[in-house]
Amino acid sequence: MSDIDNTLEEIMTHINTCLNVKCIAQDSTTLEFYSTPQDIHNHILFLCNDRICKFQILIDIFIVDYPHREARFEIIYSLLSIANNIRIFCKVSLHENENITSITNIFNAAGWFEREAFDMYGILFTNNPDLRRILTDYGFSGHPMLKDFPLSGYKEVRYDIAKKEVIYEPVNLQQDFRSFDFLSPWKEHKP
Repeated sequence: MSDIDNTLEEIMTHINTCLNVKCIAQDSTTLEFYSTPQDIHNHILFLCNDRICKFQILIDIFIVDYPHREARFEIIYSLLSIANNIRIFCKVSLHENENITSITNIFNAAGWFEREAFDMYGILFTNNPDLRRILTDYGFSGHPMLKDFPLSGYKEVRYDIAKKEVIYEPVNLQQDFRSFDFLSPWKEHKP
């Protein structure tokens, strides 16, 4: 066993003992574990401040949408320990209208990632000091990364030269001999 394997095993055992979670190794430099929305803030705080773990860099926060699951979203926090050369994925399953605590007081960069998650998926992070849209227009309705969001969207945006302003209109799909619907292929349809 190499030093990296020993370090990985030591950190994995330490996390399992201290956090009472099932931490597993994905490969020789990556760990992962599942947390709950109520515990994730404390778990990440521990991983960042613990003298053995030293996961002091937030790489990313990303979301996976599973429309058929009861807990529709999976939020994955990707952290890096430079001292140990190990990454960890902290995963949380979240229901559609459930909130999760912000980690902006642990990692300042989390604010940008949480804003993106809010804008694209509609996930609300409590205690985030600046939770607003970041990628879509302020007048935009919906969350475009949801699998049941229509590809064409709900509104068309165009600039009207005569009125000298931006106009929002319902989507007007013009193509002869084509039947358009706004039904989601991810939802079960009953004919």
